[in-house]
Amino acid sequence: MYNPYDRQGFPGFPGGGFGPGGGMPPGPPPGFGGGGAQAPTGPPPSQIPQQSPSLFAVDPGAISGCLFRFTYVWLNNGNSFWFYPTFVGRTSVAGYRWRPRQFRWVYFGIDTQRIASFSCR
Repeated sequence: MYNPYDRQGFPGFPGGGFGPGGGMPPGPPPGFGGGGAQAPTGPPPSQIPQQSPSLFAVDPGAISGCLFRFTYVWLNNGNSFWFYPTFVGRTSVAGYRWRPRQFRWVYFGIDTQRIASFSCR
Protein backbone atom coordinates (compact mmCIF):
# COMPACT_ATOMS: atom_id res chain seq x y z
CA MET A 1 0.00 0.00 0.00
CA TYR A 2 1.29 3.46 -0.89
CA ASN A 3 2.21 5.54 2.12
CA PRO A 4 2.70 9.21 1.19
CA TYR A 5 4.78 9.80 4.32
CA ASP A 6 7.53 7.25 3.76
CA ARG A 7 10.97 8.53 2.83
CA GLN A 8 10.15 10.51 -0.29
CA GLY A 9 8.77 13.53 1.53
CA PHE A 10 5.23 14.59 0.87
CA PRO A 11 3.41 14.59 -2.48
CA GLY A 12 3.74 18.03 -4.02
CA PHE A 13 6.18 19.15 -1.34
CA PRO A 14 9.70 18.01 -2.25
CA GLY A 15 11.84 17.24 0.75
CA GLY A 16 8.89 17.08 3.14
CA GLY A 17 8.58 19.08 6.32
CA PHE A 18 9.98 22.59 6.69
CA GLY A 19 13.42 21.86 5.28
CA PRO A 20 14.93 23.23 2.08
CA GLY A 21 12.43 22.92 -0.73
CA GLY A 22 9.80 21.68 1.69
CA GLY A 23 6.71 23.10 3.28
CA MET A 24 3.41 21.68 4.35
CA PRO A 25 -0.17 22.68 3.76
CA PRO A 26 -2.30 23.73 6.76
CA GLY A 27 -3.91 20.28 7.08
CA PRO A 28 -3.49 16.63 6.11
CA PRO A 29 -3.13 15.91 2.39
CA PRO A 30 -6.42 15.35 0.53
CA GLY A 31 -7.52 11.74 0.70
CA PHE A 32 -5.39 10.98 3.76
CA GLY A 33 -7.54 9.95 6.70
CA GLY A 34 -4.95 10.37 9.42
CA GLY A 35 -7.58 9.27 11.91
CA GLY A 36 -9.42 12.57 11.55
CA ALA A 37 -7.18 14.02 14.23
CA GLN A 38 -7.38 17.73 14.79
CA ALA A 39 -4.71 20.10 16.02
CA PRO A 40 -4.77 20.96 19.71
CA THR A 41 -7.07 23.86 20.51
CA GLY A 42 -4.49 25.75 22.55
CA PRO A 43 -0.74 26.33 22.75
CA PRO A 44 1.73 23.71 24.00
CA PRO A 45 3.14 23.74 27.55
CA SER A 46 5.24 26.80 28.32
CA GLN A 47 8.10 24.83 29.86
CA ILE A 48 10.47 23.04 27.47
CA PRO A 49 11.68 19.66 28.79
CA GLN A 50 15.38 18.89 29.16
CA GLN A 51 16.88 16.98 26.29
CA SER A 52 18.05 13.51 27.14
CA PRO A 53 20.89 12.13 25.03
CA SER A 54 19.89 9.65 22.35
CA LEU A 55 22.43 6.97 21.50
CA PHE A 56 20.40 5.43 18.70
CA ALA A 57 18.22 6.58 15.81
CA VAL A 58 14.66 7.42 16.78
CA ASP A 59 12.47 4.35 16.38
CA PRO A 60 8.92 4.83 15.02
CA GLY A 61 7.72 2.37 17.67
CA ALA A 62 9.11 4.57 20.42
CA ILE A 63 7.63 7.81 19.13
CA SER A 64 4.25 6.11 18.64
CA GLY A 65 3.92 6.27 22.45
CA CYS A 66 3.67 10.04 21.97
CA LEU A 67 0.68 9.96 19.61
CA PHE A 68 -1.86 12.66 20.50
CA ARG A 69 0.42 14.06 23.21
CA PHE A 70 2.43 17.27 23.39
CA THR A 71 5.91 16.23 22.29
CA TYR A 72 9.08 18.29 22.23
CA VAL A 73 11.37 17.33 19.33
CA TRP A 74 15.08 18.01 18.81
CA LEU A 75 16.35 17.55 15.25
CA ASN A 76 19.82 16.46 14.13
CA ASN A 77 20.39 19.95 12.66
CA GLY A 78 19.94 21.62 16.08
CA ASN A 79 16.37 22.89 15.56
CA SER A 80 13.74 22.06 18.15
CA PHE A 81 9.99 22.62 18.51
CA TRP A 82 6.70 21.47 20.04
CA PHE A 83 4.93 18.81 18.02
CA TYR A 84 1.59 17.00 18.36
CA PRO A 85 1.97 13.70 16.44
CA THR A 86 -1.16 12.14 14.94
CA PHE A 87 0.38 9.57 12.59
CA VAL A 88 3.45 7.31 12.74
CA GLY A 89 4.60 5.40 9.66
CA ARG A 90 7.51 3.02 9.13
CA THR A 91 10.02 5.82 8.63
CA SER A 92 8.14 9.03 9.32
CA VAL A 93 5.86 10.87 11.69
CA ALA A 94 3.23 13.52 10.98
CA GLY A 95 1.03 15.77 13.03
CA TYR A 96 0.99 19.41 14.03
CA ARG A 97 3.99 21.63 14.69
CA TRP A 98 3.66 24.70 16.90
CA ARG A 99 4.59 27.95 15.16
CA PRO A 100 5.08 30.40 18.06
CA ARG A 101 5.41 33.52 15.90
CA GLN A 102 2.09 32.75 14.27
CA PHE A 103 0.62 31.39 17.54
CA ARG A 104 -0.88 28.39 15.75
CA TRP A 105 -0.44 24.72 14.90
CA VAL A 106 0.56 23.81 11.31
CA TYR A 107 0.37 20.35 9.78
CA PHE A 108 3.87 18.90 9.47
CA GLY A 109 5.64 15.66 8.69
CA ILE A 110 9.22 14.50 9.00
CA ASP A 111 11.43 11.47 8.47
CA THR A 112 12.28 9.90 11.83
CA GLN A 113 15.97 9.75 10.84
CA ARG A 114 16.04 13.56 11.11
CA ILE A 115 14.96 13.44 14.79
CA ALA A 116 17.78 13.36 17.37
CA SER A 117 15.52 12.96 20.41
CA PHE A 118 12.06 13.75 21.74
CA SER A 119 10.13 14.00 24.98
CA CYS A 120 6.36 13.72 25.34
CA ARG A 121 3.90 14.52 28.13
